[in-house]
Amino acid sequence: MKFKKKNVVAIILGGGQGSRLFPLTETRSKPAVPIGGKYRLVDIPISNCINSDIFKIFVLTQFNSASLNAHIKNTFNFSIFSQSFVDILAAEQTPDNPTWFQGTADAVRQCMSHFQKHEFDHALILSGDQLYQMDFNEMLEAHIAADAAISIATLPVNAKDAPEFGILKTNHENCVEAFIEKPDASLLPEWESEVSEQMQEKGKKYLASMGIYIFNKQLLEDLMSDTETKDFGKEIIPQAVGKHKILSYQYEGYWTDIGNIESFFEANIGLTADIPEFNLFDNENKIFTRPRLLPPSKFRNSIINQSLISEGCIINAKEIISSVIGIRSRIGTGTVLQNCYVMGNDFYQDLDEMNHESTINKIHIGIGDNCFISNALIDKNVRIGNNVHISGGKHLDNFTNELYSIKDGIVVIKKGAILSDNFRIE
Repeated sequence: MKFKKKNVVAIILGGGQGSRLFPLTETRSKPAVPIGGKYRLVDIPISNCINSDIFKIFVLTQFNSASLNAHIKNTFNFSIFSQSFVDILAAEQTPDNPTWFQGTADAVRQCMSHFQKHEFDHALILSGDQLYQMDFNEMLEAHIAADAAISIATLPVNAKDAPEFGILKTNHENCVEAFIEKPDASLLPEWESEVSEQMQEKGKKYLASMGIYIFNKQLLEDLMSDTETKDFGKEIIPQAVGKHKILSYQYEGYWTDIGNIESFFEANIGLTADIPEFNLFDNENKIFTRPRLLPPSKFRNSIINQSLISEGCIINAKEIISSVIGIRSRIGTGTVLQNCYVMGNDFYQDLDEMNHESTINKIHIGIGDNCFISNALIDKNVRIGNNVHISGGKHLDNFTNELYSIKDGIVVIKKGAILSDNFRIE
C-alpha cells in the first residue's frame, strides 16, 4: 500500500532552553547551533524530510529563536507555485494557551490549530537535536501496511546504553507490548526484543526509542485533547501501550542524540574519520543548508590531516589535525589545532579595520599566531590572540565564566569571546 506524500506533515520539536548544550545555546536556540562547519542542527531533520519527499514541515521552538528564523527564511525557499514550506511556530500566548510549551506533547497541542489548516493523514514527529539519515518513506509504508495507529522508530542498543533510553518490548509482529523509561540495569533481562542477527551478534538486544513518531491524524487530535499530558516519551507513549496498535520500526543505521556538549563534540569530530558513520558525501541523502556566496578557502604553509575545512577560510596554520573548521575562519601563522571544532565567523574584517585594530592593540576576529589548541570547541566570532595555549582533556574540572566553559574535559570558548595574547587553559 502506498501513501500520499501530500498527506504527511512533519513536526520538528526544537526543544526547550537547551541547558545541556550551554553555552552554545546561550544566545541561540538548540536547532540553530552550527554543526559540521557549515550547517545548523535543524538542517538534519529538514533534509531527511526533503530527501523523503515530505515538503510540509513545521519547526516548533520558544527560546532564542531569532537566528533560527533567519536561517530557515534564508535557506528553505520553495517554488511559489507549490504548497511546500518550512514554517517556524514559536510559543505564543492565546486565550486558550496562556503558557510556554510545557513539554513535547504540550508543544504539539498548542500548535494543533496551525497543523489542522493543512490536509494530512499522518503526522511525522521529529526531534531537532539528532544526527542521522533516514528514509521516512520506508517507515511510513511500514506504518500503513501494519495498520498501526502509532509507529516509533527504534534503535537496537546494548546493555550499557539501554538505561539511558526509553526501552520498548515488542512481539513477533514488531508491535509494542510494553514501555519503560530509562530502566535499571537489573531489569534489562526482561526487556529483550527480536532484533536482526547482526544486532544480536553485537549484543544489541534492546529497542530504544529514537524520539521519532508517526501518528494517525485522528488519534493525534484525540490524544491532544487531554491537557494533562505534557510529554510524548514520558506520558503519551506509555499510556498508549495496550490501548492502540503501536509499531516498532527498527532502524540499524547511524543515529546519535547530540543534546549535550560531549556528544555534540564527538559527533562533529567523528565527521573527520576516513569513513565517517554520518556521510556528508552521500548523493542520495544530501544535507541542505543556506547557500552562501563565499570564496574558496586559502592555505599557506599548512599541514592539514583528517580534517574538514569549510569555504571562505584564510588559513596560515602550521598544522590542523582531526578538526572541523567552519566558514570564514581565519587561523594565524604557526598555530596548531588538534581535535577541535572551530565554528567560524559570520563576517570578514577588511584590511582597513584590521589595521586600525592593530594600532589600538585590539585582537582580530579569528585565531592568532603561534597558538596551540586541543580538545576545544570554539564558537562563532571569537577573537583569540597570539601564543594562546588551550589543552582540553579529562584532567580539567567543569567550570564556567564569561569567556569559556569546560564540560567533560572539552573547552568551549563562548561566542564573541576575546582571549588575550598568552592566555592559557591547561
